[in-house]
Amino acid sequence: MIKTVFLDADGVLNEVIMKDGKPAAPVNISELVIPPEVKPALLKLKNAGYLLICVTNKPDIERGLMTQEMVDAITNKLMQTLPLDDMFICYHENSDCYKPQPGMLLSAAQKYDIDLSQSYMIGDRWRDIGAGQNAKCKTIWIDRGYQEKKPDPAADYTVYSLGEGVDWILDQ
Repeated sequence: MIKTVFLDADGVLNEVIMKDGKPAAPVNISELVIPPEVKPALLKLKNAGYLLICVTNKPDIERGLMTQEMVDAITNKLMQTLPLDDMFICYHENSDCYKPQPGMLLSAAQKYDIDLSQSYMIGDRWRDIGAGQNAKCKTIWIDRGYQEKKPDPAADYTVYSLGEGVDWILDQ
């Protein structure tokens, strides 16, 4: 069984765009910013033997805010820049893959023979933590101070950066 770290994209692997006080995904490649700490943090996990899988909700196509071409461009940039093994994307809000539903994590577990009980979900929003909890993973919430719903129940561990979360995983 393979140990895995699941990571949300927006707010974890790349910066969010704040719109009306709420976090939003970049809608084009020019808005995509990968913080300098992300790649070294992911390399630490890779060197420790973890599979790295991004799981992200992308309802913006359905909402008319983004094109498939832009999602593909951003996905390709993340995959080319970061040491990710795979990326699972859910496009439809009323789907069993849409976080907090665990569908993307369960699909990845089936594809890669992942032991979810020995895996982690890192996210910056309550839906990410809910998906990890629903899949029976350990959860790490990156508290970015968003003025929105908090994870309930709380994550296993709360941090303020990806690097802190990675260090906690490696200390386990």
